[in-house]
Parts: sequence; C-alpha cells; structure tokens
Amino acid sequence: MAAQRQKNVKRTVGKGGNFRSTESGAGMTQKGIAAHRRANPGSKLKSAVTGKVKPGSKDAKRRSSYCSRSAGQMKMHNISCSKTPDKRICAARRRWKC
Repeated sequence: MAAQRQKNVKRTVGKGGNFRSTESGAGMTQKGIAAHRRANPGSKLKSAVTGKVKPGSKDAKRRSSYCSRSAGQMKMHNISCSKTPDKRICAARRRWKC
C-alpha cells in the first residue's frame, strides 16, 4: 500500500505561507488563520494582539494570558530571550508586546 502524503502546513514562504518567519515575528499569518478556520469549522482561533489596547479590555486580557503562558513555556524549556533572541517564542513574544 502506498502511504498517503500529508501536506506541509508549516510553510513560511511562497504560496500557502501559513506561518511567519522568525524575522517577521513568528506566529500565524492571517492567511494561515483563515485556512485553519476553514479546515476546522467552529474554530475560534484569532490573530495576535499587536496594537494598542485599552487596559482591562478583552484584547488586553488575551495578551496577558498569552504572555503568561509563553513565559511558562520559556521557563520549562530554559530559554532566555536575552541570550537567544532568534528563537520563535522570543520573536512571538516581541510581536505580542510581552
């Protein structure tokens, strides 16, 4: 039996780029989020909170929650963004303004 080939969804460049490069802030692109929502009906996936937000708003709470979760991931994996700023988690945290 021939094995089914699975589509590479983590491409960052070219046609179908669903994820940002580390240089451009990591995370998913709007196109990637739209593709995920099409593939998963009922998904509530949203893009990063990157702009100014009113303190106490839903977006401010999402940002705070993301920053807390990602800080836990950094601690668990012994990642220091001051030593290795090119890591994807560090780029994403900069983009989210953590």
